[in-house]
Amino acid sequence: MNVHNIMEDLVQKSVNKFYDQVTTSKAPWLTCDCENCRLDTISYVLNRVPPKYVVSGRGVTHAAETLNDHQLKADMEALILEGMRIVSSTKRPYHVNERKDCAIKSTESPVFNFSTITGTVLDGSTFEPVTNATIVLKVNGQRAEMIDKTWSNPYKTCKSTHGAYNFWMKPIEAPKAGTKKTFKMQLDITAPGYTPIAFHFELPVIADSSSRSEIDTTFTLKLKDLVIFKEGIENEMDS
Repeated sequence: MNVHNIMEDLVQKSVNKFYDQVTTSKAPWLTCDCENCRLDTISYVLNRVPPKYVVSGRGVTHAAETLNDHQLKADMEALILEGMRIVSSTKRPYHVNERKDCAIKSTESPVFNFSTITGTVLDGSTFEPVTNATIVLKVNGQRAEMIDKTWSNPYKTCKSTHGAYNFWMKPIEAPKAGTKKTFKMQLDITAPGYTPIAFHFELPVIADSSSRSEIDTTFTLKLKDLVIFKEGIENEMDS
């Protein structure tokens, strides 16, 4: 059974229309209209509009009334312009790459597939999220290669994500499917004014017959909150 959110179609079509119009009018605030920026805007809007799921052509017919809702369209258009402005002013590092360079490259040979790794960096005194912390993920002592260019390593925390970080490692070649291996992982964390720390953990993985090309949110390793202290505070606590 296929379930589809028809809002994806509507938002995608509307976002592209708005980008084309604003690009033609040469609005000074639009700094880029590449495919990556358009996709970021589509994601921004879809995260803020109610979904409408259907399972058949009949479902699309019943959804027509919703799609013709003038208030919904007005709200969506306002979100599109808001999203376009935000994406234009805070472009991600990979936005200049062609979309094909950001695509996940799948293989049909045995590999160790990795879950996404996520966690949060907190201030050891206030337990508030730390902004502008830099986290480097290492595997077997070397900086880990990410699944594609849209995943960063090092990762820098920001205010909007409340100190959270996430990684998705590129699959590593395995001798055959079913092979078990434990990888030695390390997170190096630094932040201005804080004492650097290194967090070590082990990650057991069973090889699959091919690589994963789509993210699975149920296949995630949530690490414990990592605490860092401002320089000098740890010594004060020990004395």
